[in-house]
Amino acid sequence: MYNRIKRNAGIALLFVLLFSFGAQAQQVTSMRINEVLVINEDNFVDDYGKRNGWIELYNTSAGTVNIGGCFLTNDKNNPTKYTIPKGDVLTKIPPRQHTLFWADGNADHGTFHVNFQFDPAKENYIALYDADGRTLVDEIVIPATQKADISYGRLIDGKEEWGTLKKVTPSTNNLTLDRNEKIDNLKENDPSGLGMTMTAMAVVFSGLVLLYLVFKQVGKSAVSAGQRRAKKASADPAIPTTEAGEISAETLAAIGMALYELDQDVHDFENTVLTIHKVKRTYSPWSSKIYGLRELPRK
Repeated sequence: MYNRIKRNAGIALLFVLLFSFGAQAQQVTSMRINEVLVINEDNFVDDYGKRNGWIELYNTSAGTVNIGGCFLTNDKNNPTKYTIPKGDVLTKIPPRQHTLFWADGNADHGTFHVNFQFDPAKENYIALYDADGRTLVDEIVIPATQKADISYGRLIDGKEEWGTLKKVTPSTNNLTLDRNEKIDNLKENDPSGLGMTMTAMAVVFSGLVLLYLVFKQVGKSAVSAGQRRAKKASADPAIPTTEAGEISAETLAAIGMALYELDQDVHDFENTVLTIHKVKRTYSPWSSKIYGLRELPRK
């Protein structure tokens, strides 16, 4: 009874921990302000074909987070300046994914258009608040004098370190790999490809040699096993055998003579037996016409 209660308590505790982890993974506190572009002259355009500054949010959790009802602001004294509308399916951010808000001052353009803009001549404060309007989720101050079409963001998505990004990456990872380090090293150390060719040939020939040795050893083992079986079969002294385990010619001759004599005895015995079989007619003489036929003369 005690063990059953203990087991049930352990299962309940496990479910509580899993539920707590899932709930924590889906909280708005998992969201981060990830990248910001203040001056947009020749960069990404919105669904209206306009170029404006934008704010990228990133979901750092392993679960989907719904940011509907949360707040974005550029004023520390007004944390609820822009309310992210509820009921929009696009406000549900999948795990490790991004979403983009346009700082164009036109909130009537849709869910992802905030009611404030950036000022390129000074620092720009941006903050994300939870749906209660008091819990600060994340904030950042973008330094003044930002260059056109160069974003400011986290060097690695969701991490603490911020800086100027060499490549503008709206709605995608801030750190992208444009080069393959292994290929670059190969080009630097073996530009002609001779080393790679020799290595490949060495691998192929090594494999062939290994297969040859394996099959050769298997063949030797099979031959040895056959010889052992032959020696074991020739262990009977009554049957003389050759070295290969075969019956000798003398033994075969003796067996042949014995079979011949046996065959002669059988035939001699059969010659003394007279066998008489009764012949049965399959027709009636009364109805047969062969007796009324005239015999042809012999020539």
